[in-house]
Amino acid sequence: MKKTWKGLLVLSLFAGMSALTACNSGSATLELPSSPIQIEDSSDQVIRVKASEKLYVVPDMAELVFEVNSQESTAEATQQANATALEQVISYLTSTGLEETSIQTSNYWLEPIYDWNNGRSITGYQMSTSITVSDVPLDDAGALITETVKHGANSVNSVSYFCSTYDDAYQEALQKAIASAKSKAAAIASAGERTLGAMVQVEEANQNASARYSKALNSSMSMTAETTAAADMSVMAGQLSVEAEVTVSFALE
Repeated sequence: MKKTWKGLLVLSLFAGMSALTACNSGSATLELPSSPIQIEDSSDQVIRVKASEKLYVVPDMAELVFEVNSQESTAEATQQANATALEQVISYLTSTGLEETSIQTSNYWLEPIYDWNNGRSITGYQMSTSITVSDVPLDDAGALITETVKHGANSVNSVSYFCSTYDDAYQEALQKAIASAKSKAAAIASAGERTLGAMVQVEEANQNASARYSKALNSSMSMTAETTAAADMSVMAGQLSVEAEVTVSFALE
């Protein structure tokens, strides 16, 4: 009985398939319901452009790095002489109205002076201490350099110029860079007979931290009170460039 039912089932399936084949071979066609085509991945519907904008600002602040160098016959005397000179310099700087947080001492070193012609004998000692003075109004920088040397600093390592409105200028450059990117993308879209859509992604290039300041002196410049007595140290800051760079993606409509 089981074999009989299986045989009938196979015959029934075969007959159904034959009927379907017969319908397809005739004039009738099988119609499927229509549906709109959708693009799931729109990555090829985007314009990506790079743009940059540069502005120039005039520095209004300075950072000065001085050194107090001392030399004596013994290590103790050298350290004492350096401490005395350092105290005089710091006393002068604080008397100008500078905040204590704007005055920092660093880079202490003390070493012997050798006479290599007499079997590496020690003839004395030398010591140096660095003093960094920040947040100095640019108009005061020249006079401050001159007077600091008069009060005991005998080396000027560097003068760096800053602009207190640098961040505001960078924000302006950033806005102009994005506007420039949009203008470029619109021109590209128009050339391809497309319509520019919304901005979908923005990537900001890493800022160069060193662009925030400009160094006038990169190596130590020895100075004495005599060399600065005639006139204040000349300070010419020039300009600082502020540059913003972006990569912007716009959708196409």
